[in-house]
Amino acid sequence: MSTRLRLSGCGLSAGKRARLHRILYKHGLGNGTALFLPYDQGLEHGPRDFFADPIAADPKYIVRLALEGGFNGIAIQIGLAEKFYWDYAGEVPLILKLNGKTDIPSDARALSPLHASVEDAVRLGADAVGYTLYVGTPAQDADFAQYRTVRQDAQRGSRTSDDVMIEKAQESMAAGATGLIFGRNIWQRDHDESLRFVDRLRQILAKYPTP
Repeated sequence: MSTRLRLSGCGLSAGKRARLHRILYKHGLGNGTALFLPYDQGLEHGPRDFFADPIAADPKYIVRLALEGGFNGIAIQIGLAEKFYWDYAGEVPLILKLNGKTDIPSDARALSPLHASVEDAVRLGADAVGYTLYVGTPAQDADFAQYRTVRQDAQRGSRTSDDVMIEKAQESMAAGATGLIFGRNIWQRDHDESLRFVDRLRQILAKYPTP
């Protein structure tokens, strides 16, 4: 039996490790393996993929299928994520597909343009992002440049988001707020990471006691 590398030995940042741990050990079989359900075919292929089973054209059915089937995550485009993922947030991990193309233009210069950002993924509570890279086409240089931007944004992923939320919390309390409310930004994290973030919020509240 082959031995897979443990997360602790992958050199990952705390945020990436927490998200991968949640995907691999809190969902699916929970044994470090993963099974993902992609659902970006509507944009990529048009309606033809749904002719055999029309119910598959219903995004709510697909998200329920991912949940009931015990998948480790579902990969969908931003439009579907905005409209249909909310009811299942936290129940099945979201992998936000950041780019995509139709099959209407020729594939001679295949390039899958961005239509979502890493910031969108953080806002939607995604645990990962997906990117399609076409290697070997005449548009490869533009594709790699686009991918580099995504990778740089992802490297900034949860730390930037946390700092922004903490800054907003500080501004709210300084402006006279009595308290703070955070939901998905708390419970969509690993347990220990959640408590560390809560501690930062409590440190802010401690500066504004009510007489």
